[in-house]
Formats: sequence, structure tokens, C-alpha cells
Amino acid sequence: MIREEFVRKYAVERKETNCLKWDLLKERFGDPDLLPMWVADMEFHTCEAITDALKERLDQGVFGYSYIPDSYYQVLFDWEERHFGYRPKKEELRLATGVVPALYWFVNCYTEPGDAVMMLTPVYYPFHSAVTDCKRRLVTCDMNYEAGHFTVDFEKFEKLAKEQQVKLFLLCSPHNPAGRVWKEEELERMFSICEKYDILVVSDEIHQDFTFGNQKHIAAPAVAGGKYKDRIVLVNAASKSFNLAALIHSNILIPSPELRKRYDAYRTQHNQTDINLLGLIATEAAYTKGEEWLESLKSVIAANYTYVKEELAQHAPEITVCDMEGTYLPMLDLRKVVDVATDTKTRKVNFRPVSERLCEFVQDRCRLAVDYGAWFGKNFDGFIRLNLATTPENVKQAVDNLIRETRVERAK
Repeated sequence: MIREEFVRKYAVERKETNCLKWDLLKERFGDPDLLPMWVADMEFHTCEAITDALKERLDQGVFGYSYIPDSYYQVLFDWEERHFGYRPKKEELRLATGVVPALYWFVNCYTEPGDAVMMLTPVYYPFHSAVTDCKRRLVTCDMNYEAGHFTVDFEKFEKLAKEQQVKLFLLCSPHNPAGRVWKEEELERMFSICEKYDILVVSDEIHQDFTFGNQKHIAAPAVAGGKYKDRIVLVNAASKSFNLAALIHSNILIPSPELRKRYDAYRTQHNQTDINLLGLIATEAAYTKGEEWLESLKSVIAANYTYVKEELAQHAPEITVCDMEGTYLPMLDLRKVVDVATDTKTRKVNFRPVSERLCEFVQDRCRLAVDYGAWFGKNFDGFIRLNLATTPENVKQAVDNLIRETRVERAK
């Protein structure tokens, strides 16, 4: 399906549909009239395979106790093996009500209060919350950044792992918001350091389906032929790929029998959740018949990214568009446009502090609701994250606004 046809067919109005992204702008950003380019949610109707499967179950009209059918294992494992090089075993699978709840469970299950938990920053801000809310010690390893590209500082990574006596490493793969799709050699180097210092790895792979160009996502347990799989817990979901977040369903894969035993013991005491039937049905349908829809969506996102990068390079070169190897949420570096380094004032946005100057530029003048870099890591103020899983019309409006106000700054 060509991009234009996909947009015509699937673009949907989200206003006044009980939509967090659009309908809570006043509550979260203080202004109901901003263009929402923030939270990872789309303006596209999900694929018919999913809605058809859900309608069939709704028509059946019974929503009693259920279980995981063999067909779910088959479809999920086929998808993982075909796309990401890892064939799980049936006994590895557990289900969760979402990736973020699972992160909290893992932190509580595999560490003790006061233990150190490390992550690469900037990173999705619930990673931070999962550590601090659970009374663990947050250890952040800032990535190297140069000309729109993020890389791991392996010397710093090992130094922190050793000196902070890290017990758990939370990996985001592909990385949100740095846009990295980790190469196998990068993953192997991180995992070898974790092995050296006896650190468990939790790999959030919810963006696994969003890779672009020649980038290839590798499931963490598959790295180096499975050498490190017994210290890895993987969590993923179809929710980002097919816009199913409200169905609160995700997959946990635990290759190690010992780690499974610990998780199951924790779950028995603290996490008496059951199967979300509709989430299960939607995920199976997505991985059975949704691939063509997903590839068409990715072509729209890729074109949106190319447009942003080319237009800003030509008309607002002060703004650096970071590489988007994966995810649909690239970072934009606005530090040459807005002086955040000397800004002493902040504004609370989405319950978090933001540089007043940056907020004034992005929200008051560009009229955009975005995720701010400081939310992902304290040293990334001046960056914003832009959601490109939306219509070309919305992307054009956002870019036009950024160009217009950058020209105003340039003329001062």
C-alpha cells in the first residue's frame, strides 16, 4: 500500500475520543490548543485484522476466565524468530499488563531496596520512576552525543557498573528517545560487562518493530548465539507497533529457569494479575495478519522523518535532527536556538519541570506539545522528542512552526 493511500484510509480524528494525547492538553500542558506531538500514540486506525478479531469475540459475547492458547505461543514465537533471531521456548513466556508495570515488577523482584539500577540516558522517563519509586538507587550513564548521534560510553558504563555495585541494568532496545538500534557488537559489549560484574539485564523491546533502512533489531537473548540469555529478561508488546496501549497487554520472556522461579515467586505474593483476553486476541491477530499494515505505517513514518530532517536542514539548520535508526520518536537538539544553559526559571509541564525559555519557544510560540529532553535525563535539557507516527499534515505544521520561530530568533 502506498503511503498516501495508507494515510487516506487509516488517519483518524482523535479529539474528543477519551484520548490522553489530544484531550488532556489543558491538564498536562496548560493549553488545550497545542498540536500534540508528544506521547507515543498514533493518529491511525489499527489494522482490520485486529478489529475483526475483536469484533468476533465481542459478538460471541462472553468474557469469562481464559488462558493462553497454543496458537498464541506459535504466532508470537514465529514473529520473534523471523524478525529478531530468537525462538523462545513455551516455558519462558509470562504476560503482563504493560511494559512499564513489568519494569516495576522486575526492579522489585530482582533487587532489594537501596540496590543500584543502571540505565543509559537519555531514556524513557518511566525507567527513572521504576527505580526511584521502588526505593532503589538510580545510576545514569549518559551516552556520548555528537552531531545528532548517540553512542555508549563503554568506559563510563564499566566504571559505574563496578564502582556503584550495580545489580540490574535496564536496557531500552531499540532506544527511546536516542533512536538507536543497537548493533550486536554493542549489545555484546554491554552484556559482557554485566556478566563480569554479575548484573542482571532487563531489556525493554517494545519498539522492536520500528527499524528503518538497513537497521536490524536483535532480541537480547539472541546476542552472541544466546551466550548471555540466562541473565536476561525481555519484555515487549504489540502495543506500540499496532497502537494498542489501552488493551494493557505485554509479553515477558525469561530464558533462565532460576530467574523464572524468582519471578514466579514474586508474582505469587505481589502481582496477582490475570490474562487480558482482548489484549491477547489483538496481539495474536496483529502478529498473524498485521504485517502488511505495519510495513505501510513504517513507510509513512520514514517519509515523515525524511521531511523533518530535510526541511529543518534547509530552513532551520540551527536545529539538529537526531538519527532515527529505530522507534518513531526522534530527538531534536534546540540548544543553538534556545539558551537553556543560563535559564534559571522552570515551568511545570506534564508534572515535570521544563526550562522556561524552552517552554516559551516550543509551546507558547511554536504551539507544540512535546516530550522534553530533561525528562529523559538531567543533562539533556534543550532537546525535545517529536512523535512522527502521525499524519504528514501534522508533521508539516510542526516543522513550519519550528522554522518560523527559529527565523525570529535568528533575526534578533
